[in-house]
Parts: sequence; structure tokens; C-alpha cells
Amino acid sequence: MADTPKSTVIDSKSSKTPLIGTQIYLPFSEIHDDTVILKNGGIRAILRTTSINFNLKSEEEQNALSYGYQSFLNSLEFPVQIVIRSRKLDVDKYIDNLKAKVTTQTNPLLQKQTYEYIDFVSRLVEYADIMEKDFLVVVPYDPPRAQTIHFIEKMLQMIKGKDTYSEVKRRHDEFETLRKGLAQRVLTIQSGLENLGLKIHQLTTQELIELFYNTYNPVVSRNEKMKEAKEYNMGE
Repeated sequence: MADTPKSTVIDSKSSKTPLIGTQIYLPFSEIHDDTVILKNGGIRAILRTTSINFNLKSEEEQNALSYGYQSFLNSLEFPVQIVIRSRKLDVDKYIDNLKAKVTTQTNPLLQKQTYEYIDFVSRLVEYADIMEKDFLVVVPYDPPRAQTIHFIEKMLQMIKGKDTYSEVKRRHDEFETLRKGLAQRVLTIQSGLENLGLKIHQLTTQELIELFYNTYNPVVSRNEKMKEAKEYNMGE
């Protein structure tokens, strides 16, 4: 994706057959400051966690993990969403690093072996269909107006197209206040999961954009990598 995505909705006044972009059906409108901003004013942080091989633990360790996880869930005063995302292993960056190193290799034999290894890894991933899993925790924080919205109004918000100036301004005015509350929730989730032995990383703006880009474009994203983007605003 060469540039920051923009809304693809065409004004019906300027076209007899307006085209409707798929972006208007997404529940979020902006991504910035490591945060996803929903069209209803709510905001979301997404945390990536490591995993634990539960079956390799002793019975005592398994019981401790189960009780610890139960205590963590019972301590939460807000809902969270846990997502396990499977995708084909992407070794493009690894391959690119190997290709960069092989050009500096002065030993012809080692250079040849490195090229053969690059070819082997590329073929293995391509034909063996190796998968990797992402473990994500979505942390929400909503203003009161988002919590009381009716189902029909929510559906209308999702398909109405571009935001109005007043809606964008209202979200921006609310953002700093909401982000403080979201940060507290992120710390709660982070400390609770780290107590279970997991490592937590909050996705940055760039990582959030890549996550949604890869999710909604699973085939295209394999061949067309995203360039660095600092901000994503569907309302422009």
C-alpha cells in the first residue's frame, strides 16, 4: 500500500452511480497514538502476548496457572476481547536480512551455501504451509454516549459514509480524556498477564495499521507490503 488509505466514497452529487468503499463498513475511523478510534467515539488498545505451553508444565504448575488466570479474570471490572489469529508464516524480513548479509560475504563457499539456505527456507514456507499464531488482547474504553447507543443507530453509523466535521471534532475533544482511562486499563491487563509469566507488548500505530491491513487483505498483503504510515484517518 503506497500511501495512507483514504475514504473511497464518491459524492452522489458528482456521480450518477456512486461507488461505496468497504471502509465505511468498518467500525473504526482513525488510528493514531497507538490507539484505534471507533466511529461511535470509543477507543481501543491492542496488546500482543506471548504464549505458554501448558501441556509441558507439571501438574502443580498447571494448577498455579489456572488459579492465577482465574484470579486475573475475576479482578477485571471491564470487558476484554481475546483474539487468537492464525496466519501463514511471513519470513520476508528474515530473507531480506539474509540477502543483505550474503552480499558482504567474501567466502565463495559460504556465499553459495547461504543462497541455498535462502532458497530452502523460501520453498519450505511456501509448500509446507507453516502457520504462526498471534495472541491479542483488545482493551476497550467507551464514553457514556457510546455505551447507550441503540443497535439501529450503531448499524447506521457503520454504513453512513464519511464523518461530519462535528463528529470528528467531538472525538478529538474526547480523546485525551478517554486515553487516560484506557492507559489505566492497559496497565491492569499488562500487570495481570505478566504475573502469569507472559510478555506483553502494546501495538504501536504502525503495527495496528499493519494488523488491520493484513486482516482485511490476506492475499494482497502477501505481495504488497505496507510502507510506514504514522496515521490513518478514514474521515478525510
